[in-house]
Amino acid sequence: MSDNARTALVIGRISALCLFGLAVAYGVGGASIEYAFSSDPLGPRVVPVALALILGLLCVFYVRSPGTAEAFPSGRLLWRVLAIPLLLVVCVAVFETAGFAISVFLLTFGTGLIFGAPLGYAAAGAAGHAALWWFIFSYLLQVYLPTGTLFG
Repeated sequence: MSDNARTALVIGRISALCLFGLAVAYGVGGASIEYAFSSDPLGPRVVPVALALILGLLCVFYVRSPGTAEAFPSGRLLWRVLAIPLLLVVCVAVFETAGFAISVFLLTFGTGLIFGAPLGYAAAGAAGHAALWWFIFSYLLQVYLPTGTLFG
């Protein structure tokens, strides 16, 4: 077995173990949901625990036979791969201050720029995306969306 193939197996197994850890955390979080009353006989715990079990089983299968994996990214591609989760963390961090619409705008705008969209297209797409989700949640689904402490 070549070094590249061995490295691909190790990367695949490490990824599967990381996902297995997330599955365990998700399952524990889902199992700890407390509720006083539910019209559903199974309660709100069933879906997260079932999803965690399914993900855990798939991870076990993938650890046994990881298949092939792409080479670890480097250079500009590595920056792109790391920029998306970092952008998500930033948008979650400013959510309470900036509100739903601004956070969605920043997330969509930043994602557009990361993937090479021109500045105007990224801004227009982000504004449309934020307005669409604001309309769907606020007016169609009647869900309260925070406007942020910056705007009152």
